[in-house]
Amino acid sequence: MKKHSKRYRKALELVDKTKTYNLKSAVEMLLKMPRAKFNETVELAFRLGVDPKQSDQMVRGTVSLPHGTGKQVRILVFTKNPTSAEAAKEAGAEYVGFEDLVKKCNEGWADFDVAISTPDAMSEVRKLGKVLGPKGLMPNPKTGTVTDDVAKAVKEFKAGKVEYKVDKAGNLQMPVGKVSFTKEQLVENAQSAIEAVVKARPSSLKSKYINNCVISATMSPSIKLDLKEQGTI
Repeated sequence: MKKHSKRYRKALELVDKTKTYNLKSAVEMLLKMPRAKFNETVELAFRLGVDPKQSDQMVRGTVSLPHGTGKQVRILVFTKNPTSAEAAKEAGAEYVGFEDLVKKCNEGWADFDVAISTPDAMSEVRKLGKVLGPKGLMPNPKTGTVTDDVAKAVKEFKAGKVEYKVDKAGNLQMPVGKVSFTKEQLVENAQSAIEAVVKARPSSLKSKYINNCVISATMSPSIKLDLKEQGTI
């Protein structure tokens, strides 16, 4: 049995595991918990009632967080077009190229957070599916990461656009900020994230959609949210 730290046990005393909390109360509680020695990430985790094996029940998309994630986002752009390449660099992309980057990724390199591709580069980038797919880094038109307007995409992800995708077990996680954020910033970010997931409900789903939703920091216990006020469950 895993033994939790003294700090974690002290944080756990603040949470009544038999209760669910509204978002504002949960964030207030989270920010009262003893802090780790680094700026922890605050994350939402959903347990969805979908079957991800069914193509019409895949939950995937992006959401722009009003206050960003608090993390420096490293962006890679695949493009054949010199004009697009220059635009991507000016917008702030850390890595821009084509064949050189495809080769590098094929060899296992993945020191970036978001990969964007122009449509004309996808013929080669698509071959990286087995390498980038499991890491959640594969460009996809549904998330706005396959586009001719790479500058716009780079700026959006730098500003706080977050990609989310349900995993094989029906779980979905996404960051909504840092513990250094104010209560208001975390509430507004989390609210936007929850609304995005709610809107992504598959039309084919007949059963309950969100079975559970919790908020937590990297080293904290989770706090179960009451989403009834959102009209989601």
